[in-house]
Amino acid sequence: MMPELTDQLTLQAINVMQVGTVVLLSPLIAGVINRLKAMVESKHGPSVFQPYYDLAKLLRKEVVVPERSSGFFLVAPFAAFSAYLVIALVIPIVTPYPLPYGILLDLLGGALMFGFAGIVIIVAAIDAHTNYTSLGASRSVSFAALAEPTLIMVFFGVAIISGTNNPYVTNNLLATSPSWYLSATHVLATGAFFMLLLFETGRLPVESSGLMEFGMLDDARSMEFSGKLLALNRWGGYMKQLMLMSVFLNVFAFPWGLSSSVSVSGALYSIGTLFLKLLGLAGVIVVTEETLAKLRLFKILDFLAISFSLGLLAVIAFFLVGGGAA
Repeated sequence: MMPELTDQLTLQAINVMQVGTVVLLSPLIAGVINRLKAMVESKHGPSVFQPYYDLAKLLRKEVVVPERSSGFFLVAPFAAFSAYLVIALVIPIVTPYPLPYGILLDLLGGALMFGFAGIVIIVAAIDAHTNYTSLGASRSVSFAALAEPTLIMVFFGVAIISGTNNPYVTNNLLATSPSWYLSATHVLATGAFFMLLLFETGRLPVESSGLMEFGMLDDARSMEFSGKLLALNRWGGYMKQLMLMSVFLNVFAFPWGLSSSVSVSGALYSIGTLFLKLLGLAGVIVVTEETLAKLRLFKILDFLAISFSLGLLAVIAFFLVGGGAA
């Protein structure tokens, strides 16, 4: 077999492994975070495998559709889940080198795909024509008005360091250049992304004021989904959490530890190091969540505004202070 063909087959195999890692490992990371949170609160907590049990149970249940909904309600969870699969194909999760489909999306394109998946679920929630789903959708839109521009600003801030939106180039530059890694631009962008990560993964403690509906965001949007549709929604949420955590680690906070060997064994090594990095980040997220004072629901807008400001300052710092690389 020709060496070029062998390399292409290896890259395709690694691509499949990367998507498989996102799909299969994401519920475990969610379970680990929930278990760590319970331990910090001196509770026993659910098993780390509880998300798998929940998904298996939902996949066996019947799908019940709201009477006034349209066909879009049925299609939306599949569209959002498919969007997350596309993102999993292209972003740096288990390799520091681009995979065959890495040319499809850059950092900004990935941000837009995350936004697309969120919008699809919001529209489906409105299409259910119920009060609670509409409430969750309207609040999600209000927060997304700051969250999505913040994500784009953060990605733009880190992209100007390398002069490209390619996350693999940015990863390699930050991993090999301590001066850029410690630059004001990178530090501010990393702080902004961490704040955004807490919001996007639902890890901001929200004051419910005794009424559960006041704290509803993701749960309210998904309230009318059931069976396989609800399973896809939850599974997509787990995947989104893992991918955002992976981007935060591999492009922002800890761009080291991934094997540069174009081989299946190298990819397996990277999956192992990624898992250890995710466990460390999960611990940091849980400690941060448990030490933050509870916010009133609409104070989240102030939180996101601060995150956006840090992202903007990262860009300003690049032009005022510059970086460390010549």
